[in-house]
Amino acid sequence: MVKGKKNPQYVKTVIGPGLALIALLGIASYALLGPTGIIAWTDYRAALSERKIELAKLQKERDSLRNRQLLLDRDNVDPDLAGELMRKELNVVAPDEVVVPLK
Repeated sequence: MVKGKKNPQYVKTVIGPGLALIALLGIASYALLGPTGIIAWTDYRAALSERKIELAKLQKERDSLRNRQLLLDRDNVDPDLAGELMRKELNVVAPDEVVVPLK
């Protein structure tokens, strides 16, 4: 019997499980280290908390703008807001008013 030769049937039986093991290791490493892997969850949690804070600020701003929109309704305009906008945008002043510059 010659010691240097390997049985060709043995090699064929090892190739299938070897390739399967390599594929499973690749999938497991991607599940851990990939862009949506377990390690990336901490970054996503931090980003989520930042986005929640930003969302709260934007909702507050949206509510403020919605209130201003309701005050500027065509059928029921708030007279104080209409006067403020006329003075600000058109530089309109009544003859009996006094303008006090703030700067």
